[in-house]
Amino acid sequence: MSGCSQRPVGRLETGNVASRSAAVVTVSDSVSQGLATDSSGPAAVAALEDLGFSVSRTMVVPDGIESVSEALVELADDVSLVVTTGGTGLAPRDLTPEATRSVIDREVQGLSEAMRSETFGRIPFGKLSRGVCGLRGRCLIVNLPGSPKAVVEGLAVIGPVLAHAVDVASEEIGHHGSG
Repeated sequence: MSGCSQRPVGRLETGNVASRSAAVVTVSDSVSQGLATDSSGPAAVAALEDLGFSVSRTMVVPDGIESVSEALVELADDVSLVVTTGGTGLAPRDLTPEATRSVIDREVQGLSEAMRSETFGRIPFGKLSRGVCGLRGRCLIVNLPGSPKAVVEGLAVIGPVLAHAVDVASEEIGHHGSG
């Protein structure tokens, strides 16, 4: 392990656990072509399970707007949370944020801002992440970078509010804001 400390992924117990179904989409040309092994997808599955989610589907798709958006549309009808890994950088085929924006109804900027903010001072390349989060119907979609370490760190940052966000989006619990 590197000299960077990692926060444990915490479990938040609220709402109906049965509604906490999730899917993980690994976005990678090399993994989809069998040229590389997927390590970020399994990292996302493990972190989500630690948070109390049941990961019912995993999928690998090549980079590109069409392949990612088709996967998101298919999965959003079946689960309450879809996490993508990869395709959030600056390479020409890193188009996961664009694909996500093309299928979501509303962005949830606070989640992506929190993940970037947490790593801003200590991970220089974190400043280059373009991941977005948003809702498609009642499904929350979260874009994470392609490295397993970044996946675990990103989910650790938003983990404490992730279950609540999914519960509110799926109308399992009411919104309890002030005013």
